[in-house]
Amino acid sequence: MEVQTILQRIPQFASAKAIEVKELTGGITNKNYKITTDGDSFVLRMGGNETKHLGIDRKIEYECSRLASQIGIAPEPTFFLEPEGYIVARFISGKGIPAEEIGTEENIKRVLESMKAYHALEKFPGFFSPFRVAEEYARTARSFNVQLPPKTDWYLEKSSEIEKALYTREPLQLRPCHNDLLNGNFIDDGTRIRILDWEYAGMGDIFFDLGNFAIQHEFNDEQDEILLTAYFGQPTVSQRAHQKLMKIMSDLREAMWA
Repeated sequence: MEVQTILQRIPQFASAKAIEVKELTGGITNKNYKITTDGDSFVLRMGGNETKHLGIDRKIEYECSRLASQIGIAPEPTFFLEPEGYIVARFISGKGIPAEEIGTEENIKRVLESMKAYHALEKFPGFFSPFRVAEEYARTARSFNVQLPPKTDWYLEKSSEIEKALYTREPLQLRPCHNDLLNGNFIDDGTRIRILDWEYAGMGDIFFDLGNFAIQHEFNDEQDEILLTAYFGQPTVSQRAHQKLMKIMSDLREAMWA
């Protein structure tokens, strides 16, 4: 569908005197366009038609983005276009953080400051569990006759064992989580680290965010300790183990996503 046709259905653009459209790079499941009009800049986020198979609910994404924007973490969404579920949000000026730099102590602490802020929100709509997601991705792949790797069922069995080990003694404490802390989802606006792309956000386990952020940036034990100390002050053996197990689950989620 032509972008200009979409813009005519969005009130803030339909009445604009002049519009500049520029496609942005970096989206995996979405197409993103920078829209500049009347001195303001926005991003039009157009999700792919098949992203429903990845468990993405665009209304939940919009609402989580809205809540996180209220504390200055996410871009402010300004319009939700139905039925496609396209999202318009304010453009954030800033720069990305190179993958080789995000693992410094200073940057880890800055990311954790933003992470703790949205973890402290009262509630997100939706629910995210890496255990359920991995199972659902396997079912979806099989429904399309995808040939899965030979040890897939073994990995899913180990996933179930990890889940039991984590939550049998201590029930899961649900908090608002992002769940997709890729390097490309961080923007340094000069004051704080802003976080993009809330399509997998929902209530979940904060340790998945901690593990996902770490494994996406290939943190070593020393960097994990910096991360956990920045978050908890004095991390316990249990907290260290929980984060390491979620690094495994993050990798499994990514493998099943692929």
